[in-house]
Amino acid sequence: MSNSSSITQFLLLAFADRRELQLLHFWLFLGIYLAALLGNGLIITTIACDHHLHTPMYFFLLNLSLLDLGSISTIVPKSMANSLWNTRAISYLGCDAQLFLFVFFISAEYSLLTIMAYDRYVAICRPLHYEVILGSRACVHMAAAAWGTGFLYAVLHTANTFSLPLCQGNVLDQFFCEIPHILKLSCSHSYLRELGLIMVSACLFFACFVFIVVSYVQIFRAVLRIPSEQGRHKAFSTCLPHLVVVSLFLSTAMFAHLKPPSVSFPSLDLVVSILYSVVPPAVNPLIYSMRNQELKDALRNKLPVFFCKAVTMKLRMSKWDEGSGGCVPMV
Repeated sequence: MSNSSSITQFLLLAFADRRELQLLHFWLFLGIYLAALLGNGLIITTIACDHHLHTPMYFFLLNLSLLDLGSISTIVPKSMANSLWNTRAISYLGCDAQLFLFVFFISAEYSLLTIMAYDRYVAICRPLHYEVILGSRACVHMAAAAWGTGFLYAVLHTANTFSLPLCQGNVLDQFFCEIPHILKLSCSHSYLRELGLIMVSACLFFACFVFIVVSYVQIFRAVLRIPSEQGRHKAFSTCLPHLVVVSLFLSTAMFAHLKPPSVSFPSLDLVVSILYSVVPPAVNPLIYSMRNQELKDALRNKLPVFFCKAVTMKLRMSKWDEGSGGCVPMV
């Protein structure tokens, strides 16, 4: 037994004991991480550089990509490093920082998803008032509110979780520092305070989910009244990806934090945690880009320009090709 004052590190869950499987985990997570970096990076760069995409919907999508990059970068590199170096350790302060950052990014992302549902509701159900309701100032304030909510939520949960006395060892049955698994190490009834806080948070999250569902009920009713088939297709193409992202994120996150201890199994916890922490940041760019024609067109037009600029910069930096005049953008 140990108490929290004597704990200097935690031991995370190892994906496998065999070295070959550890390396397989490293390469698998590396591929997912690179896909998330590439996909979200392309979305961020494309939206930032294409003035046709400087609208509220794409502004919120840019913020979503930033949050996705932050959340996956908080947990995946450490897990990859542990598998590569055959270790399970994470320092006490490292665990504290990881928990804070992950909760910050995840809660801010859910707040942003709620705002994005409101954006789609106004765009489809009240199109004549769209520019008035969602002007540039209002969009900035709403995005700042999402980031600020995530920060306050993370401070509250992190301070409350790590103020608990821990006397059940330092082994976490998870590949990153997650609140339910840290609470299992507590030897005090004070952990009920954090459980109560989680329940209150779950109610708030559920209220946001109800708001999203009601918004989409109104959206689908309005879309079905659109006489043009092309108009209906465009409306669905911007709404369905958002609904898929929300459903995957909320269902797995709530199951991970609200399931009873009797159904807690390491393999089940591992799969669920991967579904809500690792998979969404990697697949969100694919979901949004595949169903959004404007974004696909912008990516198709910008990718050759990005490639051209990169090649030109490389040529200019090369001593042996000083006479090159750059490259011509592909069409």
